[in-house]
Amino acid sequence: MSSEVPDPTDIDAASVEPVRIEDEMEQSYIDYAMSVIAGRALPRVEDGLKPVHRRILYAMHEMGVTSRSSHRKSSSIVGETMGDFHPHGDQAIYDTLVRMAQDFSMRYPLVDGQGNFGSMDGDPPAAQRYTEARMAAIAEELLEDIDKDTVDFSSNYDDRLQEPDVLPAAFPNLLVNGSSGIAVGMSTNIPPHNLGEVIDATVELIDNPDATVEDLMEHVKGPDFPTGANIVGRDAIYSAYKTGRGRIRVRAEFEVEEWKRDRERIVVTEVPYQANKARLVERIAEDVTEGALEGISDLRDESDRDGVRIVVELKRGANTDVVKNRLLENHLERTFGVINLALVDGQPKVLTLRETLQEYISHRKEVVRRRSEYDLAEAEDRAHILEGRLKALENIDDVVDLIQDSEDRDEARAGLEATFDFSESQAEHIVRMQLGSLTSMESAEIEDEYEEVTAEIERLEAILGSESALYEVIKEELLEIKDEYADDRRTSIIEDMGTVTHEDLIPQEDVFVVMTEDDYVKRMPIENFEAQGRGGKGIIGADVKDEDRVTTVFRANTHDYLLCFTNHGQVYRLKTYEIPEMSRTARGKSAVNILDLDPGEDITAIVDTDAFDGEEYVTMVTKHGYVKRTAGEEFDNILSTGIIAASLEEGDELVDVDVTDGSKDLVIATEQGMTIRFDEDEVRAMGRNARGVNGIKLEDGDAVAGLVSTDEDDERALLTVTENGYGKRTLLSAYRTQSRYGKGLIDIKTNERNGPVTAVKAVTEDNELVLMSERGQIMRTRASEISTVGRNTMGVTVMDVEAGDAVASVDVIPAELGVDADETATNEADVDTDSPTDE
Repeated sequence: MSSEVPDPTDIDAASVEPVRIEDEMEQSYIDYAMSVIAGRALPRVEDGLKPVHRRILYAMHEMGVTSRSSHRKSSSIVGETMGDFHPHGDQAIYDTLVRMAQDFSMRYPLVDGQGNFGSMDGDPPAAQRYTEARMAAIAEELLEDIDKDTVDFSSNYDDRLQEPDVLPAAFPNLLVNGSSGIAVGMSTNIPPHNLGEVIDATVELIDNPDATVEDLMEHVKGPDFPTGANIVGRDAIYSAYKTGRGRIRVRAEFEVEEWKRDRERIVVTEVPYQANKARLVERIAEDVTEGALEGISDLRDESDRDGVRIVVELKRGANTDVVKNRLLENHLERTFGVINLALVDGQPKVLTLRETLQEYISHRKEVVRRRSEYDLAEAEDRAHILEGRLKALENIDDVVDLIQDSEDRDEARAGLEATFDFSESQAEHIVRMQLGSLTSMESAEIEDEYEEVTAEIERLEAILGSESALYEVIKEELLEIKDEYADDRRTSIIEDMGTVTHEDLIPQEDVFVVMTEDDYVKRMPIENFEAQGRGGKGIIGADVKDEDRVTTVFRANTHDYLLCFTNHGQVYRLKTYEIPEMSRTARGKSAVNILDLDPGEDITAIVDTDAFDGEEYVTMVTKHGYVKRTAGEEFDNILSTGIIAASLEEGDELVDVDVTDGSKDLVIATEQGMTIRFDEDEVRAMGRNARGVNGIKLEDGDAVAGLVSTDEDDERALLTVTENGYGKRTLLSAYRTQSRYGKGLIDIKTNERNGPVTAVKAVTEDNELVLMSERGQIMRTRASEISTVGRNTMGVTVMDVEAGDAVASVDVIPAELGVDADETATNEADVDTDSPTDE
């Protein structure tokens, strides 16, 4: 006899069915996914619980660990749950138990914990052998009537016990406590809500089945987080309730307090839901240390058991609004992404607010119906017994004699059934009756009980016979729970004043913007440059590199929109704050990194649109003397890649731009010192793609230097500045109006001393000027320092330009932005009083 033991796996298959591996993998993965979706990660719409939550609560129910019992060790509850219902590891079960006990995680905690169950700072709970727990009173409402055949049961994992598929859920727990979970290919994130509001909305839907989401939102104002804070705006709430998805902005509750003289502090008293408070404070401190968050002198977490209190102390002179907005952008505001996904009939479904409540009402309707049927059967059984007892009391002597004459109970029971027409259950009950129940008092009690049971039967039959009566029961029970457990909202809903943008984090201030020929650009605070007397050298305003030179300097507010016109006739739009702020000695940042410039494309003119009011024209002039006007509204929507501002002939470039209103005169100046003034109406308004019309006749070698708009009542002067730092002011009224496309008049002598004209501006006595040289020297002076003289003169020294350097750009600062400086004497000896002559 062979001693070899046969291999039990070495058995011939009855049949082998070929299967494509792709099909098998697909089906197996779908099976796995559905197992995770239905058995682990998603809550059921009826009770709002995942299997592990449901099993923990049911295990506590079976153990008798209710709100009226003493606390039990958490390890005992975890052990019972794992041993009987949830064989997935004790740590996963304990983590779920802990979360159900945290009042900062659950709006209405389902577990009453005793001991360390963690904190908002992310501190872990104590080990399960140290903590104790029992069911919270509100959790018992989820299990109420579970023993009355109200829900279906299934075998547990080893077929020893039965566990509920869903709990009766006397309130809509899915909305009240919310849920979150990640399944395979989908996730759910349902925010918690106020119990009273949800119940009111449920009652509304019962009373008015056609109620819309808008109607329900009259009751449910929005999510109500256990940590309070504020929801910003109502549109996202409506979207979440209307579609089942939405992105809700949750903002910390804080206030600005006067702290010390000239100092303030920001005190945070509520943080967004699920925020780690300790990590929040740590991240703020990191930003302060790294210089990303300025203006903060101290940061403390003064939170205690009474609530949250984070104190942010500001430095003296700090801009409170900027600090506040930076905190909001990076720390005190977060987004809660609503995905109202739950299991409906075993399938995942994204639900609207109305659908969620409808599903709950349908569940509750079934629970009340099954409970009523159960109670009716119990009442009918009891009534039947009581009827037998009453009948026995009416024939008590004969009943007693029959029982006495019987040999045993079986004979007595059979005799009662045959003689008095008792049913088997009635006869059994009578046989087992005690003699004490035959008293007249006991007889009266039986009659009273029979009347009560009869009335209960009639009530239950009415409920089962009328849908409206059944709904009334649901409503009554919901309102009872509301009276017992409802509380005030913790989360406020504030109006949406707009998302905190980068612009909100930039203080409004006037700055100088500097550009070089190689298109390096930067901005600097205007306060860095004090006014000087004319003829000064100024101070370094930009460190330009070899073969580069400054071309433009102008003033703007950090929040202004700028239209940047290039020599190629393109125009780009950006906010001033998008230009990086740098020191005086910095070169700047390449404009290619800010604007989508083409190779060889340079910015030649910039218009601040802050002065636009809708009736303007953008008037442009080119190097070859062409001029055109285009309505300002055509520059409203500018792509990041720019749009065409003017079509240019080969070799021509866009030189200067001004904003006009259709009633101005245009003054065009050339590099060789000529000017022409003509009516703006001589240039018809045209589209962006047009080239324009001739504005001035140029001599050989001459080119347009700039453009100014004026009118007959204009008392300003035309400031003309040459490359060598000389300039003059001449009243604009001295330039008579001519027809377009003439040679014009001599404005300034452009001899070897002066050099060619580099810029023309319209100024008043109160204006200040900012001049910048090609090598980066910048000087700020008053317009009044420059003498007012006639046309065709030499001018005076405005800026002391070193050999090899030249004035590159001139900008005008409005009078209201000027900064007083010490009076500086004007060098009258520099004035050339040659009389003007017309050409």
